[in-house]
Amino acid sequence: MAGHSHWANIAHKKALIDNKRGKLWSKLSKAIIVAAKSGGGDVDMNLKLRYAIDAAKAVSVPKDNIIRAIKRGTGELEGGNLDEVLYEGYAAGGVAVLCEILTDNRNRTAGEIRKIFELSEGKLGATGCVSWMFERKGLFLVPAERIDEDALLEFALEAGADDVKRMDDKFEITCDPSVFAEVGTALTAKGITPDVSEITRIPTSTIDLDAETGRKVLRLMEKLDDHDDVQNVSANFNIPQEALAEIQG
Repeated sequence: MAGHSHWANIAHKKALIDNKRGKLWSKLSKAIIVAAKSGGGDVDMNLKLRYAIDAAKAVSVPKDNIIRAIKRGTGELEGGNLDEVLYEGYAAGGVAVLCEILTDNRNRTAGEIRKIFELSEGKLGATGCVSWMFERKGLFLVPAERIDEDALLEFALEAGADDVKRMDDKFEITCDPSVFAEVGTALTAKGITPDVSEITRIPTSTIDLDAETGRKVLRLMEKLDDHDDVQNVSANFNIPQEALAEIQG
């Protein structure tokens, strides 16, 4: 399975665990703060804020938490001093990795992220070293048993999606970020709740991994995702079915 879809599945399952211990709520609140800081607190005028709030509501972040996060972003409350940073590097096997970061201390976070890469046989790189290999896209993963492929293809493309692909037991729908809300609304109108619904960075090409290297890459991805300042992790790997079976076995 292509790395972004395989990792999105893993991250979705991790998010359920993280949500129970409050980590996911904290990350989503940070996303709301930064969105409000950069574009204001009006969801009708700030698409980024709307997406951040929708993501928070999807995992039952309380309304009061959302309101406080917006006010921190607009400066009405303290605690909104967060910066967006994109860290780039390489995992085992030469896999390109992108980390979207929200931090109140760039120096501290940079050192911690560098150490995670090094302990996982990877290396943090310079700005621009791998970001050119990725496109920012809306991504939805829908279990294949929930809908017929032809029907999904028809209404997803009508809503503005770029493509619909079968990926093992799931359909992968990609779209331009500008129509992310429209595609999501079209799925909801058909009674479909995607397992994954996010705006992420998707690689333009991928590297096939064997089971040993795949384990190392996934271990790095999980360690990065566990860091409190990391909002999203993307990479350009592909795990063939045989290798995936060995990893999961």
